[in-house]
This record gives sequence, structure tokens and C-alpha cells, in this order.
Amino acid sequence: MALHEQTRAALKRVSTATLATALYKRGFRSQMIQGVLPLAPLGESMVGEAFTLRTIPAREDLNPLSAFRDRSHPQRKGVEDCPPGHIFVVDSRKDPRAASAGGILVTRLMVRGVAGVVTDGGFRDAADIAKLAIPAFHARPSAPTNLTLHQPIEMNVPIGCGDAPVFPGDVLVGDNDGVIVIPAHIAEEVTAEAVEMTAFEDFVQEMVAGGQSILGLYPPTDESNLERFAAWRKQHGR
Repeated sequence: MALHEQTRAALKRVSTATLATALYKRGFRSQMIQGVLPLAPLGESMVGEAFTLRTIPAREDLNPLSAFRDRSHPQRKGVEDCPPGHIFVVDSRKDPRAASAGGILVTRLMVRGVAGVVTDGGFRDAADIAKLAIPAFHARPSAPTNLTLHQPIEMNVPIGCGDAPVFPGDVLVGDNDGVIVIPAHIAEEVTAEAVEMTAFEDFVQEMVAGGQSILGLYPPTDESNLERFAAWRKQHGR
């Protein structure tokens, strides 16, 4: 099921931390991709459905530089096949020694309308990618000479990325804290709860910044704080 545009817009207004709490309530504890951060600070969150690429340790006789001439090469074909609005997610086995992609491939994804790119490895040309108008997350820059340590094997299959399970079509949200994976079948309900949680957290932040104690406020065990929250929501149209 395609991601509704209203859901996409709503997810851009909630944090990965809030989404992690909503997922935790449903028993999902390993959905945050570990060890990845954006190459450049984000003005708004990255949101899109996962299009995946799986790699394995390269076997040298099957992964020479000449392999990239093959138009069916999973990395090259994946860059051309990833649908606009989706996020290209690479399982690099948490190994940034070899690049998952470089500036040219990420530019191609950007031009094609892809919503972002994530790897639990690294990118070459990291400084150049950081300047592109596409969110990009990795562990650290990769040494450009280590070209053939990873062998791309297949596209759009379930993968592990930074210890998180990622299935094709799962919804990824990335902010300046990292990337979280929402299973596709609960994306709508998790989004709705996260929007509600965000409204309450914004209210709490305002109250605490004004000097109020967190006791009875966070969590709202004092009924009067719920009344204040209701009035705050009405005032702010939330």
C-alpha cells in the first residue's frame, strides 16, 4: 500500500524519538538504524518507503571493476529502479571501509526524485554528497580505494541495516538524530499516535521552560495538567 501524502507530511513533523516510543508501545524495540547520521543537518525530516540493496563480502573473482559494466549490476540497476519518493537503503553489513555509493550515484538518485539514501556503511565523496539536495545518512566516509569489499547481490529484499530489519515498502523517517523504520502495516496508526504525542510533548516543553515541575506533568498524572493541555491545544489549533 502506497504511503499517503498526508501521512508523509505528518511524519515530517514528528521526531524519530517520538516514533521510537510509539513503536516500543507495540513491542518493536529494534527499529532504529544504529550508527548512522546525516551528512549535513536536515531542515526537515526525510520520509519515504524503503527500496533496498543487499550486499555480501565480495568474492574477488566475481567482483572485479569490470562488473560495473554490466547493466544488470544490482547497485547500478538499483539506482535506476528505485522509485521516486522512496528511500534507497543499503545493507553494507555495518562496514564503512568500502563505499556504498559515491557522489555520481547519489546525484542520480536525487535527480530521479528519490527521497533519500541510507547505508550502515559509508559513502565516498562524502563532502560533495553533503552539499546535494537529498538527505543522505551513513556511518562515516569510506576510503575510495576499497571499491570491491562489498558485492551487491540483490535488490528490494528484506535486509538488515544498522541492526534494524528493513522490508521493502517499510516507511523510513530520518532526522538529525538518525533513521527509524516503521513496518508498513502499522505506519498509519503509528503516525497518528506520534502526531498526538508530539502535541503533548510540545505543550510539556513549553510548561517546563516556563518553570513548571515535571512531577504530575510528565507523565500527566495530575488531572489539572490535562485540562491545561486541552486549553493549550485549543489555543494553538493542535
